[in-house]
Amino acid sequence: MPGQPKVLAFSGSTRRASYNRRLIEIGAAGAREAGAVVTLLDLANYPMPLYQGDLEAEQGLPENALRLRQIFAAHDALLISAPEYNSSVAPLLKNTIDWVSRPTASEPSLKYIQGKIAGLLSASPGRLGGLRGLTHLRQILGNIEVMVIPQQLAVGGAADAFDQQGQLKDEQLQAAARDVGRRLAEVSARLIG
Repeated sequence: MPGQPKVLAFSGSTRRASYNRRLIEIGAAGAREAGAVVTLLDLANYPMPLYQGDLEAEQGLPENALRLRQIFAAHDALLISAPEYNSSVAPLLKNTIDWVSRPTASEPSLKYIQGKIAGLLSASPGRLGGLRGLTHLRQILGNIEVMVIPQQLAVGGAADAFDQQGQLKDEQLQAAARDVGRRLAEVSARLIG
């Protein structure tokens, strides 16, 4: 019998009116419906400097990086809604991955992210909905041994895509966003089973 997966869901944007913050909640609802325990994480609560090797060598990992590592460790899967900046991954999201994946004197690199399963979402005002950024994020995660499920969703025209309650106006897109969360939960449950 499959286990109950723990999914860490977060947006790569901290903007209060972020489309990706709205979208992650929809995907998280799908994961919950499939039986996952979901933690919604707001990266605004974990500010960190940009990763820089000299800073790390002189001061070690920032306190919030250490906190995030423990949060990542407590979860089986990652549900990420990733904004696209100039056709690639947003700096906040990349910086979070960079700090969480760093080694310490007593722990190897990737310890807190390697072996996770991920589901990807994106929303953007552009017509492609952040698809180019998802391509880069999929590559980054694959390179650090995170298994990314095939299902993903990129919502274009995001400025007009959501209603006042934060749901997608298009029922098919709403169902597709929930489905990414659901599939992530199902795959995770089988793998941890």
